[in-house]
Amino acid sequence: MAGSIHTLFHAIATAQTEQELRFRFMDTVEEHFGIQRWGIYLLNEQNELARFDVKGVSEAFVERYEKIGRSVDPVLKYVLEYHAPAHEELVLPKGSWKQSELYQRCCSEYDHAHIMTGPIVGNGQLIGTVHFARVADTPAFNSQDLVKLSAVCMHLSTCLAALRANKRDPNQLAKRLTLRELQIADLVAKGLTNVEIGKELWITENSVKQALKRMFRKLEVCSRTEMVAKLTD
Repeated sequence: MAGSIHTLFHAIATAQTEQELRFRFMDTVEEHFGIQRWGIYLLNEQNELARFDVKGVSEAFVERYEKIGRSVDPVLKYVLEYHAPAHEELVLPKGSWKQSELYQRCCSEYDHAHIMTGPIVGNGQLIGTVHFARVADTPAFNSQDLVKLSAVCMHLSTCLAALRANKRDPNQLAKRLTLRELQIADLVAKGLTNVEIGKELWITENSVKQALKRMFRKLEVCSRTEMVAKLTD
């Protein structure tokens, strides 16, 4: 784990948009926590999932977690209740993690040997979460990891609250797109090619091409540049 975590704090604090905030978090958090899988989930004003980004995680796992895992996740339950970060050894009896429903039905198959989750809060409510996982043969998360994650979540919460307070009318065009299409649009804005987007999202290059065609029709644009411009206006 190289580098001072203050570089991550600075990257978060100086983000100018929610998109930039997410990109900076996703691109820099790995080295500070020794993680192999990580993600950030953001909710909208209606408490619905608005955006999510993941790395090191397959689409199959995301679907499995949303279908089965979320409802039986003891770490997430703790985070939702206390608005504080937690890992599996904090909330479960010693040695019981691998017998838990979450581990057996989701995490074991996709090599999530250890997990840690943190809250993003605003106006007293949960407005997002961050999720970390380490693979087999790596150390479990400890109290120092919790301290660092708590600080990161505080910076994320503060920055996100400021960005949303300064935001004027939401981009109405973005509402035409699905969550997956919004993910693709974000990666296009970041300059990734179709092949690179496919690798990031664990889908084929052809799936990316077909999605972009649908997005162009929905947004009434003819190019990637025009699409990005419309979505960022």
